[in-house]
Amino acid sequence: MSLFSTETVTFETPIAMLMACHDKVRQYADLTLKLAQYLIKEGADAKAQDAAAGILRYFDVAAPLHHDDEDLDLFPLLSQYGDAELQAIIASTSAEHETLGLLWQDIRSYLIPLAAGQGGSLPLPLAGEFAKRYTDHADLEEARIYPSAELLLDPPTLAAIGQIMADRRNTDQDKAL
Repeated sequence: MSLFSTETVTFETPIAMLMACHDKVRQYADLTLKLAQYLIKEGADAKAQDAAAGILRYFDVAAPLHHDDEDLDLFPLLSQYGDAELQAIIASTSAEHETLGLLWQDIRSYLIPLAAGQGGSLPLPLAGEFAKRYTDHADLEEARIYPSAELLLDPPTLAAIGQIMADRRNTDQDKAL
């Protein structure tokens, strides 16, 4: 099973695919908070190690691809056709990707030793901030940006974005092999 596809959503519907990615973002961000809570009660056992490894995989591989889908493909086109309000929302949301990336690096520094079985912890306030900020970010994109895509972009343009998204993953998977 691929991290980047679901049974009901394909890259032929790129906005639906981006929303499906957001569902995964929410799941893994929430898992990060649950892991911090778990570590307090149970310690860095095998379950914690597995959770840390899964979170690392998702946010090291899938999340950067998702941000590229938005920052390199969708957002520039929407900014080109959208009004000043949409352009401002896109600019702030895109800038937040960098902030989220820095927050991820903080989280990541705790997860790497944990996933490697070297014990460790994950500060609850940091995990809580990470979970909240990623969830809020996804909610904002879905409420304020994604609806504009289907209004401003025609089906061939959306199809082209979907193809670029698929190609990005195929290229990255080939590099990983």
